[in-house]
Amino acid sequence: MTTTSATPGAEPRLTSLSHGGGCGCKIAPGVLSSILRGTTAMPLPPELLVGIETADDAAVYRLNAQQALVATTDFFMPIVDDPFDFGRIAAANALSDVYAMGGTPIMALALVGMPIKLLSVATIGKILEGGASVCRQAGIPIAGGHTIDSVEPIYGLVALGLVHPDRVKKNSAAQPGDVLVLGKPIGVGIYSAALKKGELGAEGYAHMIASTTQLNTAGPDLAQLPGVHAITDVTGFALAGHALELARGAGVTVRLDWPAVPLHPGVRELAARGIVTGASGRNWAAYGDEVQLPAGFSDTERALLSDPQTSGGLLVACAPSSLRQVLSVFEQQGFGKAAVVGRVEARGAAPLVVQGTTPRCATPA
Repeated sequence: MTTTSATPGAEPRLTSLSHGGGCGCKIAPGVLSSILRGTTAMPLPPELLVGIETADDAAVYRLNAQQALVATTDFFMPIVDDPFDFGRIAAANALSDVYAMGGTPIMALALVGMPIKLLSVATIGKILEGGASVCRQAGIPIAGGHTIDSVEPIYGLVALGLVHPDRVKKNSAAQPGDVLVLGKPIGVGIYSAALKKGELGAEGYAHMIASTTQLNTAGPDLAQLPGVHAITDVTGFALAGHALELARGAGVTVRLDWPAVPLHPGVRELAARGIVTGASGRNWAAYGDEVQLPAGFSDTERALLSDPQTSGGLLVACAPSSLRQVLSVFEQQGFGKAAVVGRVEARGAAPLVVQGTTPRCATPA
């Protein structure tokens, strides 16, 4: 008896096939640290400008005096049910790590794992088409890849880019006195949880797709500004986790102005109803003891602070004198909701300090 792939009419929802979606699939930060412990003891060539020592967004290898190769990979299970949108989100998320290092993508390889007995060839093809459409938008080809028959649907990219060695932007170079700017609102994890529960309306879904498929193209222009010291992108470990990586790497304290952090419309209300991801709790369990919260900071606000983002915004540490230029670059690149969300200080009692207790409920559409 020959087994064929499912027909579109008989297919289950993509999100029903995955135990987690988007960057919420990431291994919890504490577990990941245990897994990677000791790997930095390997001998490293001097050409490797960025490795795994500071949990940066991508590896960077110097090719010559003018060029360095940025290499990264990112893949995950469905965060939405529409296959084309799933492919777009996964591709944009993978390319984000190249942009976060200040690099320009040059090509990608596709990583595809699909349950071929459950999904039709047409559905799988739409996932790949979605990824390819984002790569075309970025001006790069998908030059190859690898496919397997998988229990859960998985899609993503190996993304390669180029950057001048002097313009590499690590997540560990923030300086006391720097201002922090966030390029996109947060709350994608809340949206994804609501979608899985059938609680996300059309407007919320539109905001989710617009944010997660927007390429972080501001990265290379930001990297050319002399006052920009560090860049990272906010993904699965949430705003708190990636701010902590920045603080740990530079040996500083990051102070977040919580009321200034932009939120996607409606996410605070959803979180207040208990619609949050499991990854949010795992994130907080892994790093909550490193975060100083203000009195009265509610569980809802904490869920937003630790909410995993998929294809989230760039988090930039820059000198105050460069702030106007940074905001201008974001505006020119289509990130009109970029906002100043905090500052960098000399290391204090905690690497991450949150001030204020009442975030904006929504960013204007």
